[in-house]
Amino acid sequence: MLVRVMQAEIHVTPMPSSHRLCVAPMMEWTDRHERYFLRLIARRVRLYTEMIPVGAILRGDAERSLRFDPAEHPVALQLGGADPDDLARCAMIGQRFGYDEINLNVGCPSGRVQNARFGACLMAEPDLVARCVAAMAGAVDIPVTVKTRIGIDDQDSYGFLARLVEAVAAAGCKTLILHARKALLAGLNPKQNRAIPPLRYDVVARVKRDFPVLTIVVNGGIRTLEQAQARLAEVDGVMIGREAYQNPYCLAAWQRELLGTTEAMPGREEVVENLLPYVERELAQGTALKAITRHLMGLFNGLAGARAWRRHLSEAAHRPGAGPEVIEDALAQMSLRATPAAA
Repeated sequence: MLVRVMQAEIHVTPMPSSHRLCVAPMMEWTDRHERYFLRLIARRVRLYTEMIPVGAILRGDAERSLRFDPAEHPVALQLGGADPDDLARCAMIGQRFGYDEINLNVGCPSGRVQNARFGACLMAEPDLVARCVAAMAGAVDIPVTVKTRIGIDDQDSYGFLARLVEAVAAAGCKTLILHARKALLAGLNPKQNRAIPPLRYDVVARVKRDFPVLTIVVNGGIRTLEQAQARLAEVDGVMIGREAYQNPYCLAAWQRELLGTTEAMPGREEVVENLLPYVERELAQGTALKAITRHLMGLFNGLAGARAWRRHLSEAAHRPGAGPEVIEDALAQMSLRATPAAA
């Protein structure tokens, strides 16, 4: 009965929307299964899709790219593209699918994205970014936002960033998410670009001071609740990435402390139990179990038995015919074979 009640509540109870605490869009990580799982842990955190190129929507399988469960609200669709008309069409499609926000990626530094002329390289063309934002904002009734870096290569002055902010704000963007590092488009791969360029939280804080009417969200390097609280003294919101994926249960405490929620935090075992009906539905529709369980590895991080949990999921989820019992067995093995958690 608990599972049914929780499922009903998640599907029909609207949650207030805010950018104060967000989970970053992460390629090959924040797919719909991951987002559903995170929603079971934290009901008010704002979620983002992976970056979805406009071509995947306009010339591919839009249903496969865009479908999501109603439980994921509030959820934003992040688009990758540089053609205003294509982005406007995709924004309209995203609104029809029910997304709460359309976000334009102006921060991805990968070579493949650069070759397609979108992502971080668009920072060098603020007028084009503004036209893209204006086209999307004019096509939909939901917010259009931008996620970007604070600079690229040797174009890393505050004036360079401020020009982009001014341009997109004038085009209708009221919320900017700033990764507090510049991107080096040549010589570093995406993983290195998430670590090597130094964090400049002071630059993001300055943007908020200079553009007080905008909602400014900071992203990059935030791994603890204390770090998030420090950033929120300067800006309107924080966006976390790797920490939310590798240690997902942290979102329960972060939501309580940063959003002031009074509802009881779900236990980790309760999260697993409430996920099982979703797993059953997805398997019935042809989803492979491993597509879901790969997101669950970090749920028990730091607890005795976490290694047994991860091992069983890794070894059993890929087997032919694997079903929800794999997750139930992993939970049982974690309790029975409690071993020191990996460092």
